[in-house]
This record gives sequence, structure tokens and C-alpha cells, in this order.
Amino acid sequence: MKFQPVQFRDTEELFAWLPDKEKVITLAIRDIILNVIPHAKEKLAYNVPFYYGRSRICFIWPGSVPWGTTKEGVAIGLCKGYLIEDPFELMEKGNRKEVTMKTFYSVRDIPVKELRFLLSEAARIDKS
Repeated sequence: MKFQPVQFRDTEELFAWLPDKEKVITLAIRDIILNVIPHAKEKLAYNVPFYYGRSRICFIWPGSVPWGTTKEGVAIGLCKGYLIEDPFELMEKGNRKEVTMKTFYSVRDIPVKELRFLLSEAARIDKS
């Protein structure tokens, strides 16, 4: 049995596959990431978008991707989130101790200013 029932060739194929509600949230988070970390390279890993500098910086995990822990909404994960001071207490511990995550259920719920700050910190840590 195949671990992942779908294999996307690229992020555009993933975005086309997503339900509209998740697609809107995913693209909003993606825009924030690419705006804050314009040098980030976007690549699929585990069939979801990961963003790389020197190493993995962050990822977006839509709930309809069946092999993840996010079952609804769209999660953003900071790969080295445990190193980031989060004065907003926005992020939560992920399933791996070094990852922090937050799931959003609508674009309105995304705290853009706070997320931009945390992504800036994640990019700064990646450069050091």
C-alpha cells in the first residue's frame, strides 16, 4: 500500500487539488512567507510546500492532505520554532519537538503582523 495516495509534481498541482477554502488560506500564507522571505526556495516535501534557505525554514500543511496531523484548516509550521521567542504565544508545539505550528481556519484569522515577525525570526535563525 502506498503511504501517500496522491503524488504532486509541483506546488501548482497541489494548489489546484485543494478545496477552495483551503486553497485561499494556503495561498494567503504562501504570500506572507514569500513576502517576508523572498529568497526562500519553495519545494514540495511530504507532498506539501516547504520553504528553504540554508535549511528548512517553514512549511504549509493543508488539512485535506491526508497523511499529516492537520485534519482541517491549514497549518503553518516553523521548522526550528523552538529557537524562536514567540511573544504573541501564537505557535504551538508540533509533533516533533523542534517544530512549532499554528492552524488557521480562515484568512481573517491570520494575524499577519505577528506571523511576519515570527517568519522574520525564522529566516534570521536560518542565516546564523
